[in-house]
Amino acid sequence: MQLDPNSHQGSEQDTQVNSEDKLKQPRVASKRFFGSRGSRRLFLGRAGLFSAASVVAGVFSSSFSLKKGGNVVQAQRPGARFNYSNLRNRAFQVRIRAAKVNSEIPIPPHPTNGDEAKYANKIATDTRGLPHNKLGEVDLKAYQSFINALTSDDPNEYENIILGGKRKLVQPLGPLAVSLSGLNPTQLTIPVPPTLDSAEQAAEFLEIAWQQLLQDIPFSEFRNNTTNPLILAAVQDLNRLSAFKGPKQNGRVTPELLFRGTAIYVNASGGTTYYTLPGVDVGPYVSQFLLRPVPAGTQSYVQLNRVPLAIPENSFQTNYNEWLLVQNGGDSGRTIKFDSTPRYFINGRDQSEIAHTPPPVYANAALILLAKPAIDNFLAGGVGSPYNPGNPYNNSKTQASGSATFGPGYSQSLIAWVAPHAIRAAYWQKYYVHRRLRAEAYGGLVHNNKVNKTNYPIHPDVFNSEVLDRFFSKNKSYLLPQAFPEGAPFHSSYPGGASVSAGASVTILKALFDESYVIPNPVVADPKDPTKLIPYQGPLLTVGGELNKLAANIGLGRDSAGIHWRTDAAASLALGEAIAISILRDEKLTFREKFAGFTFTKFDGTKITV
Repeated sequence: MQLDPNSHQGSEQDTQVNSEDKLKQPRVASKRFFGSRGSRRLFLGRAGLFSAASVVAGVFSSSFSLKKGGNVVQAQRPGARFNYSNLRNRAFQVRIRAAKVNSEIPIPPHPTNGDEAKYANKIATDTRGLPHNKLGEVDLKAYQSFINALTSDDPNEYENIILGGKRKLVQPLGPLAVSLSGLNPTQLTIPVPPTLDSAEQAAEFLEIAWQQLLQDIPFSEFRNNTTNPLILAAVQDLNRLSAFKGPKQNGRVTPELLFRGTAIYVNASGGTTYYTLPGVDVGPYVSQFLLRPVPAGTQSYVQLNRVPLAIPENSFQTNYNEWLLVQNGGDSGRTIKFDSTPRYFINGRDQSEIAHTPPPVYANAALILLAKPAIDNFLAGGVGSPYNPGNPYNNSKTQASGSATFGPGYSQSLIAWVAPHAIRAAYWQKYYVHRRLRAEAYGGLVHNNKVNKTNYPIHPDVFNSEVLDRFFSKNKSYLLPQAFPEGAPFHSSYPGGASVSAGASVTILKALFDESYVIPNPVVADPKDPTKLIPYQGPLLTVGGELNKLAANIGLGRDSAGIHWRTDAAASLALGEAIAISILRDEKLTFREKFAGFTFTKFDGTKITV
């Protein structure tokens, strides 16, 4: 007998009946499930269309009868039953409400710094991967094919982009995916980045240049009483720059504040406000969440890292021909040479590689927060952080949190959930708004001004720094050394993808855990043997501060690699935070628990309840 696939639609009338209907249901159900012949074979075939989960959920829970050996067997009817349709209807209303709330948030202005329109040769625009001339200036026909794709709204047009080599652009269509949770990328704005010719852009270049020069000096030497001449030279050089926006103490850069994390926000007047991340300037440079062993259920693992060797061969694109090859989408064939001994994260070179191929640092952080500390072993990774004080299960007399909401599995799932949404928001800004040039391309402009006597509009602060002489003495070029053979990914610099994921993930963790909780038994890498951890002595370290530090360590690790600017990381943290807040706002609508909202401290130091 041919089955009619439309004969049963699972309507509310099928599963929700009153008492009188239940008395009549056996005959109707028998006809529906057996057909006119009442064949057992047809019933079994029809039942197979339903999953076991559907049966458990109550699709067959209405009573019905069947004949067996001439006798009528009546199915048992429960005395009470959950109101299925109420939950289904509530789910529908919640989704409608979330969509309505999000749709009513206006699209803010998205101004650019004007550089792309200002320079006809597109020297201030990210064009890597397209063909370039010997000066590294893009082929304008190829550039136009790229712009045509971005403005076409046609996936086929992207296949017509003219590339210069075999490397491909990184997912320009990705940010156009529709997110079913949180805000659309167009509803979020970030500050306008510095212009090519500005003092601020020069200051950002000099900061990451110093990160390259200092990459093998342990962070334990970044102390205010340091005698390290290179650290002192970096501090002196950055302090002469009026436009440097990194952390300062009493208006001055100090050794302890070098390369610490900041966030930037668009303020009420449309300008930009800079903030040092709360807690990021307290204690050691490296976050506890990148040092402590990770307790993962019945397993535990230490956070020893594969790190590059401190050798000249691990500096890339310092040769002009190699630099130009990479700009054109070529592959030098060179690879990173690694130390045979894994160790803890102790310096900028290590930091670059952790940011290059990062472990699951935010999932690890959740595991460290959740696990109880071992009383008899200070190296045990768990810190036993309480949940956020707003967690509705904290004071319940009868219930505990779990994986469905507010508990361990929920924290892990939200971290995974926010990451692609944050990336979409960042990539939309990268491709469809700013298209800011990468630091390696800016280094090419500097080099050509020095060597080929071009007149690119680089601020004089760059040429007044001792950095360039140090580069030339070391590498025989003025190019910005890169930590990765491939240089930066093939999408524009602003904002940073790693940092936006960091901002979103850390925000989720601060919303779920008690950020004021003091971390017990903090550790640092042993300066004498960085394969070991030793106790840390100093100011108290809190969950919130160390999570902020974790986000900064990953974001500024991309700066240490030479592929991002400070503002890339700083704007991304705020953008990721905004994405996480919009998703938390949607999540709050779904809960049945009595819940006042997620309360935590933003990267700008203000307290918020979502």
